[in-house]
Amino acid sequence: MASSPRAFVLRNARLRPVPGLEEVRLHLADDVLTLWRAVQVETGDPDAAVPYWAFAWAGGLAVGRYLREHPEAVAGRRVFDLASGSGLCAIAGLLAGASSVTAADIDPFAAAAIELNAKANGHRVTVVRRDVLDEEPPDCDVILAGDCWYDGRLAERVLPWLRRASAAGIDILVGDPGRRFLPVAALVELATYDVQTTTEIEDMAQKQARVYAVRPAEEVSPRPVAR
Repeated sequence: MASSPRAFVLRNARLRPVPGLEEVRLHLADDVLTLWRAVQVETGDPDAAVPYWAFAWAGGLAVGRYLREHPEAVAGRRVFDLASGSGLCAIAGLLAGASSVTAADIDPFAAAAIELNAKANGHRVTVVRRDVLDEEPPDCDVILAGDCWYDGRLAERVLPWLRRASAAGIDILVGDPGRRFLPVAALVELATYDVQTTTEIEDMAQKQARVYAVRPAEEVSPRPVAR
């Protein structure tokens, strides 16, 4: 890697307000293909991960809106943001009064973006740079899971992990615009929002995204995740 992930984020994304959540500022990009190519060149890896961290996803926007309306969901509580990406949900949690927030993402550029974005919003986020789905759920009060259902293999790992967390007494907030692998039968809808995102990563610039809680496993009839 020619330069640090932090320098790469600063060079390739611009700090700006998030549409619909203007109190949050993130380092965002305009063109996913140009940025993805820059990541491939930077890392020397033609299979480098798509730079999801440089865009505000619909599910994260919904979680942010929900926390703005319902700060009591996280106020004074320890929050864990799964597959954090840009850190949008993590930052929304801090702005809503969370006592602490830990964000997890395996992408080193995402980890750098989360730290930079938190600082730009006057906060600090602890970043975990590993795949936590192979571990027991963290010691926290609330888990935020925005946009974790775009890939079938990931979805198959996320739901059991979230169920274990829920069984341990951790509150779960899921945000998603209704992607194919979203396990709707395992969730309880809490709120719906019209959000403005980007066709760089979504199929439409305007999406309807929902926030859910996780339904206890004993209330759900067995149903395989779509493939």
